[in-house]
Amino acid sequence: MPPGSLGQVLQTLGTIEHPDLLAGHRGFEDAGIFRVESERALVQTVDFFPPIVDDPRWFGRIAAANALSDVYAMGGRPVTAMNLVGWPKDLDLNLLAEILQGGLEKVREAGAVLCGGHSVSDAEIKFGLSVTGFVHPQKWWPNSGAKDGDALLLTKPVGMGPVSTAIKRQKAGGVDVQRAMELMATLNRAACEAMVGAVVHGATDVTGFGLVGHAHEMAAGSGLVLLLRASALPVFPGALELVRGGVTSGGCSRGKQHFGPKTRIEKGVEPALTDLCFDAETSGGLLLAVPESFADEAQRRILDAGAPCAARIGSFRQRQGDEPLLQFVAG
Repeated sequence: MPPGSLGQVLQTLGTIEHPDLLAGHRGFEDAGIFRVESERALVQTVDFFPPIVDDPRWFGRIAAANALSDVYAMGGRPVTAMNLVGWPKDLDLNLLAEILQGGLEKVREAGAVLCGGHSVSDAEIKFGLSVTGFVHPQKWWPNSGAKDGDALLLTKPVGMGPVSTAIKRQKAGGVDVQRAMELMATLNRAACEAMVGAVVHGATDVTGFGLVGHAHEMAAGSGLVLLLRASALPVFPGALELVRGGVTSGGCSRGKQHFGPKTRIEKGVEPALTDLCFDAETSGGLLLAVPESFADEAQRRILDAGAPCAARIGSFRQRQGDEPLLQFVAG
């Protein structure tokens, strides 16, 4: 759902309070956190969507990695998962078996256990997971925790929005589709585990609201301005060319409509690059706010752990008056 519409709906739920509910539907958190004992809390999330690639096993892998990512974005460890399936009545069940096998591969890779699931008849294929993990009640990573002077790191290249749209439209010529599927199916486990125990002030993952949307949520939650350096953004090969050719998803226009008025773009930043950043991502990387003095060490840790990248893409600073919370700078 568009971010503005979703926010309006959630407001109707009112206040949900419990002494052990550490993170709930209020704010911008990626998962719920519920304390079960002094040293342990549950991380709970759910995510599913229609196919974004043609290969059913790769779709299962990507959808599972995307769902598992919310636990990693909280600094947690996935423990159990359950399948969520929407399936057309007359469609070959062998395709469903392939999707489920792909999902199971990723659940096992995460070190979690698949416990079961639920299915419904649907006009459109949908697949994802409900995931439960563990995290220390005082050591989880809030979305809103960035501090003045923090550096912002990104652990996967952006561009999966236009790439997955091009795949669906059969316009992905010039793009390494196999590598794109591998990137989307890559767990954020390595980056998360590399930073567990380190100083991470704030975190989220880059998914349906795009880089701009999720970065804006970090800035808004922290009450700070986030400066994104356009020249530092890691972009998947071929993705920018797709955007220049007019290939974006519906998430791009929705993102620009909702977050565009709250974003300042410096002269010299290519419009195609900002459009790419407004576009939705599928199973993107983690955004990590860390102290400036720790940024170099954090990058080394993340890369040594095997994450796709550890790009230093921006920094947080105090807000002056009513200036936009998110600002693209060319340098």
